[in-house]
Amino acid sequence: MQFRSIIRIVGLLLALFSISMLAPALVALIYRDGAGVPFVTTFFVLLFCGVVCWFPNRRHKQELKARDGFLIVVLFWTVLGSAGSLPFLIADNPNVSVTDAFFESFSALTTTGATVIVGLDDLPKAILFYRQFLQWFGGMGIIVLAVAILPVLGIGGMQLYRAEIPGPVKDSKMTPRIAETAKALWYIYLSLTIACAVAFWLAGMSPFDAIGHSFSTIAIGGFSTHDASIGYFNSYAINMITVVFLLISACNYSLHFAAFASGGVHPKYYWKDPEFRAFVFIQALLFVVCFLILLNHHSYDTVYEAFDQALFQTVSISTTAGFTTTGFAEWPLFLPVLLLFSSFIGGCAGSTGGGMKVIRILLLTLQGVRELKRLVHPRAVYTIKVGGSALSQRVVDAVWGFFSAYALVFVVCMLGLIATGMDELSAFSAVAATLNNLGPGLGEVALHFGDVNDKAKWVLIVSMLFGRLEIFTLLILLTPTFWRS
Repeated sequence: MQFRSIIRIVGLLLALFSISMLAPALVALIYRDGAGVPFVTTFFVLLFCGVVCWFPNRRHKQELKARDGFLIVVLFWTVLGSAGSLPFLIADNPNVSVTDAFFESFSALTTTGATVIVGLDDLPKAILFYRQFLQWFGGMGIIVLAVAILPVLGIGGMQLYRAEIPGPVKDSKMTPRIAETAKALWYIYLSLTIACAVAFWLAGMSPFDAIGHSFSTIAIGGFSTHDASIGYFNSYAINMITVVFLLISACNYSLHFAAFASGGVHPKYYWKDPEFRAFVFIQALLFVVCFLILLNHHSYDTVYEAFDQALFQTVSISTTAGFTTTGFAEWPLFLPVLLLFSSFIGGCAGSTGGGMKVIRILLLTLQGVRELKRLVHPRAVYTIKVGGSALSQRVVDAVWGFFSAYALVFVVCMLGLIATGMDELSAFSAVAATLNNLGPGLGEVALHFGDVNDKAKWVLIVSMLFGRLEIFTLLILLTPTFWRS
């Protein structure tokens, strides 16, 4: 294990993160809301800590191995989440506890969108911008950004990339060099953010709200600058724009790259992808079910309003964004539970969505079908094919291993919450909301997490990290094999 090289890289990444504090400080200066001091203070503190980690180890540039990359990713997300809490702790408004500051920071960076802060409409603009910006930063992953712009990471970049990018297939690269791949991801990410912000502005949002909500929409985070979330704007146009960009962001970014790489738009690349087709089918099925049930229960005055609410909430919850326009927890009970379970599927691999990812659910389904066939024809040999290509047994085993680990982490976290005194429904939905990086839950956590006890919040912070780092990246550090030389 190259510990000094790891400390050097974490120091560099921490110094890089410190620069992000200047953006909300600038917002505070523009709006003159007096909230700039916490961000300037945090900038100097993090820069100093980054230099302290980097300077003594600046000459240690050994090649990173795979396990070094996993340790860097876990270390940095832990350090980053902790560092991100400093402005919340220093600021006078909101006045939050240490636990709440850590919870809000980790929720933002992991794009979970679960908040402990109420009264968002009365917060300084700088704080509101910071929450949105943290989500945007965490959406694609600060480490991928670092690989793109810090050549000092050298040829070990692939180890960081593999540990960071969500999804079961992490060895494929869109471009021959890993730095070019990371840059391509960020160009797409930035372009989508700008397009989303412009669309929101044209639909009637203020420039501040348009930029802030574009950050959390493209990151599929779910934070808003208003307590009423997207429902604050009461606009069909804004709802539809949100739906469109959530669906785009929940698709594999390598598909976006392939569709636009050769100039122009080539939709064929999307429809050729079996995961994309499965994703579209799931979204359509969920929408039809929600729409028909809302109509049957006469939940809304008009058919168009039922259509709008069903479409928005279906996409928002199933892609793990967690935006709300209405109290979906007050719908007929079947629908909130259905949507909560849909968040376990989440977005596509290689997207900013949470959950287990569509490709894994597709592979689990194909494996289940194969086992049924084997019961009928025990001696027959069946192969699992995706997109016309046969998958190796190693990939199938890895998906089953991931599913088992996911279920284990879920059960342990849920039992931990119940042990702190939370009721069963709230505990189940809180873990689902954090492990799937969703945000809103049911019961006690339907609106916010401010009333959750402190011990439960720390359990949920761990759950967010497990969800963001795709279980194995964090779980592997708990195995004795990882630490053996």
